[in-house]
This record gives sequence, C-alpha cells and structure tokens, in this order.
Amino acid sequence: MESLRELYKIGKGPSSSHTMGPERAAKRYLESHADAVRFRVILYGSLAYTGKGHLTDEIIVSTFAPKPCEVVFDYKTEDLPHPNVLDIEGFSESGLSLGRERYISVGGGTIRREGEGESARSDIYPFRTFQDIMDYCDENGCSLADVVFRFEDEGIYDFLAEVWHTMERAIRRGLVAEGVLPGKLQVSRKAKRLFETVPEDEEPEAREKRHLCAFAFATSEENASGGTIVTAPTCGASGVLPAVLFYMSSKHGFSEKRVIHALAVAGLIGVTVKQNASVSGAEAGCQAEIGTATSMAAAAISALFSAPIEETEYAAEIALEHQLGLTCDPVCGYVQIPCIERNAVAALRALSSAELAKILHGTRKISFDLIVRTMYETGKDINARYRETSEGGLAKNYKVS
Repeated sequence: MESLRELYKIGKGPSSSHTMGPERAAKRYLESHADAVRFRVILYGSLAYTGKGHLTDEIIVSTFAPKPCEVVFDYKTEDLPHPNVLDIEGFSESGLSLGRERYISVGGGTIRREGEGESARSDIYPFRTFQDIMDYCDENGCSLADVVFRFEDEGIYDFLAEVWHTMERAIRRGLVAEGVLPGKLQVSRKAKRLFETVPEDEEPEAREKRHLCAFAFATSEENASGGTIVTAPTCGASGVLPAVLFYMSSKHGFSEKRVIHALAVAGLIGVTVKQNASVSGAEAGCQAEIGTATSMAAAAISALFSAPIEETEYAAEIALEHQLGLTCDPVCGYVQIPCIERNAVAALRALSSAELAKILHGTRKISFDLIVRTMYETGKDINARYRETSEGGLAKNYKVS
C-alpha cells in the first residue's frame, strides 16, 4: 500500500483527478522536456467531457506558461486504458516532436505514465487488505494509528499536522465567505448562512447537525472556488472528513494529537480503497469518492473515541455499504451540483455509521474488504454516462438558463 502522502494532497480545487492530476502530469513532462518551446495536450474520456467545468485546460495552460500550449478535447476516442487519459507532446523551435507521452489520472491527484503499471507505485506498507492490517495489529498488540507511525517516515506526524491545519483553515475561510461560486451555474455560497441562521425553536441535536453540514459546505465551497484544500480522498469529496473532525474536536475538545491519530486511521481506510478499488468518480462513480470519504470519516470518529479495531472497521464498512451505486453526474462538469450538498449528507452518514457500529459491533457479516471489492465491481457495471461524463443524471436533466 502507498504512503498516506499519496492520499492526502494539499492543493487547489476544484478536482483532484481533473485539475491536480493533469497539473502534475504537465509538470512531470516538463522535467524531462524543458527544452520544448511549445506543447500540445489532448484530453480524452472524462477529462474531455468535464474538463471545461473542472478547469482542466486552464491549469494545463498555466502550468506550461509562458510557453504556449494547445489543448484539444477528444470526445470520440473510446478504446482507453482509463476514463481519465491525456497525451502530452512537446515541440522544438523547428517544429520537431520531442516525444509524446500518455498519462493517466487515476484519482485523488495521483498520476501514472502509461506503461509504468504497478511497478511505479511507491508502496511502504507490507499489506494489501484491511484484514492484513488488522492481523498485524493483533499479532503485535498495536493500534491502527501505531501502524501508520511504524511504517511511514519520521516526518509523517508533522505532515498530518499540516494536513489538519489546512483542513481547519479551509473551513474557517468557507464559513465567512459570501458571494457566488465561479462558473455559469451561479451557485451561491451557503456555508455562512447555514452556520449562522438559527431556526425558531431549534433543538440542540438539530443545531449540531446544522453546524456539521455547514463545515462540510465550507470546505466544499472553498474547493469549488479553487481554494486550497486537502484531498480526502479527492477534491470532490474533500468536505466530509474535515467537517467530521472539526465538529467532533469542537464538541468534545479532543487534543490535536488525538485528531492527527484519527487522520492516520482514516488514511489507512483510504489507501486500502486505492489499493484494491478506486477513488475516481470517472472510473467507479461517486461511490468511489464520497463513499470512501464517508468510510474514512466514520473510521476517524471511532478512532477519536479509541474504539476497538473491529468497531472501527465496522463503522467504515457501514458507511461504504450504503453508498453503493452512487453515480457521479456533476452538472456542467462543475464540482458544485450535486457535489457540495452530497458532502454534507455524507458527513451526517459518517456520524450515523460510527454510532451504529458502537452498538452493533460484533454482529457484522460483511467485512470492509468485501465491501471495497463490491464497490469496485459495482462501479465497473455503472453505465459510463453516470461516471463523470456529464451525459447522464442531473447533468443531463438540469437545464442551465
């Protein structure tokens, strides 16, 4: 399994696979073709269909600037190794091609050059499944968080601390921001209103849920506006885990150390899904993004309360099981409708999953590994129109006036 550094990436939204990934691919190509005077990039599959809404062409052009770059949207090519594919080619002053390379944006901002395969992965954990991790904990008498700090490098604690601080800052910015999000949808920011508006006769429980949703809206709106966020596991699902951690730490006064340990546990859930399935909406639907984020958040809640490992696994399993089949249909390709509200609903679901697991652990029949495999198989069976192409669902039926 890969390092948590490959899961939690600090960067600008609105999309990890459509913005961060192509940016990384362009930078990587530049490293070996710095002598090129101009570039041509061809976007295929989901990168082509929703690239405009995700600002894919803009991030590519700005990465190669001041050298010119032509971006071509190819909507016809179908025989692709992955839904998120781009070709990059550089040219000399005489117009000679300096080489064409194909990159795949596999989700969560991670990119791979075609032909590298699994050998290009920088695995640091000697595990493949979550059961492997649990067996290790049982044999060595350690916690899930201990696993992270044993196998990652010495700087992982400070890295996770910066991840948490970035999450906090995004929420605080989003809670005071007003106005309209970028793009032709003209979606109003709602986090501030949601946080500050107190309904008449509001019960304490309703107030807490309102605040939890406001925190998710805050990060998601920051992401949609191109602000700095953390992929958890993606930009489109970046509001769930921060909202849950911010809400729980505010309510219960958990120390920063406890929160960072919860981030570590959530990270193990995320890398398990990346290892055995996908966190790409273009590959497996929104269940791969929001579903994984909900699992990570549910596991984090259990970790905050030092729950047994089996309870933590059950919380993560419940969270993902009940997101199976969730489609990815962003209107106009923007990470706004239905993405922002979906992050808030997922945060509530993570809380409910952890609460159920606390009472019912010891009775489960379905393992987390089984639900991850099921999610991936389900994603492969979902019609391509519902996997981040803006050709089905809300994206097809909602008409922009």
